[in-house]
Formats: sequence, C-alpha cells, structure tokens
Amino acid sequence: MTNKKSGRINVSPRQASLARRMRLAMTEPERKLWKALRWRLPLEGTHFRRQVPIGPYIADFCSHGARLIIEVDGEQHADEVAIARDTARTLYLNSLGYRVLRFSNRDVMISIDIVLDTIAAEVEMTPTPIPSPQGGGE
Repeated sequence: MTNKKSGRINVSPRQASLARRMRLAMTEPERKLWKALRWRLPLEGTHFRRQVPIGPYIADFCSHGARLIIEVDGEQHADEVAIARDTARTLYLNSLGYRVLRFSNRDVMISIDIVLDTIAAEVEMTPTPIPSPQGGGE
C-alpha cells in the first residue's frame, strides 16, 4: 500500500525487521557489489541502499533517485518456479517506476567491472525531470 502523503510504499514491521537481518547476513557477492557501489560508482543520483523493503519484496540494492534496483541472484533463481517468481517481482517493481537489473553471483565475483559498467550505463539512461516553469509560466 502506498502512503498518500509521502508516496512511499508502506512496509510492515516484519518486513523491516527481515531487511535488517538480511543486511547483517549478506552473501559474499552482495558484499563485493555493495563495496563497489559505494566506492567505485559514486555517480550523481546513485545513492544506493542495501536490502531495501519495497512493498512485499526486499530489493538487494536500490537507488530511489535513479529508480533502479539491482538484484544479485544465486543458483536458486534458475529453476522455472523461481524464474516465474522473479518475473512477477520485476513486473511489480516496474509498476512502481523502478527498473530492475539482475546479475548472477558469478558475474559479480568474476566480472565486477562489467557489472559496474552496466549499472553506470543504466544510470546514465535515467531521464532527467523536466524543470517546471519559473514565475507561474507563460
């Protein structure tokens, strides 16, 4: 459910607690990407947060400013049921205006530079809002 005043998605206390626990138990690929996002990809508009609750889901990494979510997927995401679940999740997040990038654990561990280049290219494609007219506009 969306909070009408702030426009943010309401998150249950249970979901917030789970996200906190997940921040403490990040996988090795998630830790590697988190470090790279913080120190090697400081692009304007890319303040990434980790393990961010959004509706019924917890995004691995999210930049609200860039409207970008990054997921780091292990092998458990390869079967048909998981693919269907990930597709539904992506559609939900897209409906909220987020773009979703998915990388495998292997991609992050072996090709971090390619992963960062892909993220940077996606951030550069983020549309800049059109400024509103000044002084009431004519």
